[in-house]
Amino acid sequence: MSVAVSVKLAPVVAPPARGGLALKVAGLSHRYGNLNVLEDIELSIEPGNVAVLVGPSGCGKSTLLNIIGGLLEPTAGKVTCAGEIADDCINPFTYVFQDFALLPWRTVGGNISLVLEDARLSARDRARRIDEVLDLTGLADFKDAYPAQLSGGMRQRVGISRALSVRPACLMMDEPLSALDAQSRLLLLEEFAQIIDRARTTTVYVTHNLNEAVRLGHQIVVLSRRPGRVKEIIGIDRPITERRAGDADLIEIEAHVWDLIRNEAAIADKELGHAGDH
Repeated sequence: MSVAVSVKLAPVVAPPARGGLALKVAGLSHRYGNLNVLEDIELSIEPGNVAVLVGPSGCGKSTLLNIIGGLLEPTAGKVTCAGEIADDCINPFTYVFQDFALLPWRTVGGNISLVLEDARLSARDRARRIDEVLDLTGLADFKDAYPAQLSGGMRQRVGISRALSVRPACLMMDEPLSALDAQSRLLLLEEFAQIIDRARTTTVYVTHNLNEAVRLGHQIVVLSRRPGRVKEIIGIDRPITERRAGDADLIEIEAHVWDLIRNEAAIADKELGHAGDH
């Protein structure tokens, strides 16, 4: 039975600043056979910042994310990182996907423990990390619950807790809210901002949702339709924890981003539909 509740984050003390990694993408292009997906991407991300990738369907957002995260080797160009990776970091580049990927027979604590069990941690250190991320994500009271007892938003929060437990230098997020219903997405969006801000981890975030982009991004990277090129990078200086739905400046930025991609999004949808017929 799913319990649909909104969890207010506890006023925990933020962990010490970890610095994060600075990322730089230079001259990056990628092809799948004869299909040119990305072309001449240039991008810099400051330590601890959130870069949100948006653009028409099929423009290469997830491909770019996977190249930055080291899952794909680009056809041309390179990704470099600068900064120190903390000694307690188990996995420098860690992913959160739209699929929660929780083991139903494990509790919340057990699902988080899964990624720590092969690390050289004592049982005490492992338990400490689990408690730390549960506090960070507002799930301390649900440590012994099973995934089936949680709402979709809470299950995704477990996925984020699991990713943060390895203390990554960079968090890679591929449409983490898209599998949720509209209400859960709105509730979790506000909590996401607090979690990301507290974690202080450099983050690359892929989404089709422009409201998510302006609420969470320090920079919004707008890609063109395939082959994806950088059309514009829009910086937002205001802290993400101080952004609210209906803020006039965010509405204006969202409208500007939509103006940048509207026509190309319509063309891309037709191209994808045509490709699907064959």
